[in-house]
Amino acid sequence: MSLLEGSMIQLRLGVSELGLNLPAKALDKLVDYLVLLYKWNRTFNLTSMGGCGKEAEEARAVSHHLLDSLAVLPFVPAGRLLDVGSGGGMPGIPLAIAYPECPVVLLDSNSKKAAFLRQAVIELGLSNVNVHEGRVEHYHCVEKFSTIVSRAFTRLGQFVSLSEHLLMTRGCWLAMKGQKPDDEISCLPDHIDVNNIYELFVPGVEEQRHLIVMSVKVV
Repeated sequence: MSLLEGSMIQLRLGVSELGLNLPAKALDKLVDYLVLLYKWNRTFNLTSMGGCGKEAEEARAVSHHLLDSLAVLPFVPAGRLLDVGSGGGMPGIPLAIAYPECPVVLLDSNSKKAAFLRQAVIELGLSNVNVHEGRVEHYHCVEKFSTIVSRAFTRLGQFVSLSEHLLMTRGCWLAMKGQKPDDEISCLPDHIDVNNIYELFVPGVEEQRHLIVMSVKVV
């Protein structure tokens, strides 16, 4: 069995454990994305793959990148989504593949990472995805976002302050974290509500995973 076949089996099992029902076309596209990420990562160091040996590395990439990103899918509401500090495209690209009705913008200030994101959008045929190269605090758009997501981007307070101008009324932030960041939560601005804190189960990931859902307090 090739490593690629192993990735597909692991992905199918993981998606099932997450309680998601993704069509075969989406699963194929997720593996195609992983192959593309591997190809570019050798030159541009887009993200850490981890693992010891190629087989362990590929298994970790499925669990710690694809499944980790897909674990937040049930918490993504309808509307436009912004992935801040997208890097190698997580969680934005897996979410866009799994939720093709959702318009997604991937934002990163690193030119090499933005170039990869644009190429990935083209090669994967992601018609619901656009890429913006630049810093989030300098980004402005006509239509604001119902959801702004980040994966280990920065501290919660900085995340919300840098991106608040992009969030629509009654929109929410989804901050993906490892351990529950109690110190960061305690330092949030007074006008920010923590709506929910979810401990996520990600197949193949032993480390803690938490999702912090935040919004602007309604006066």
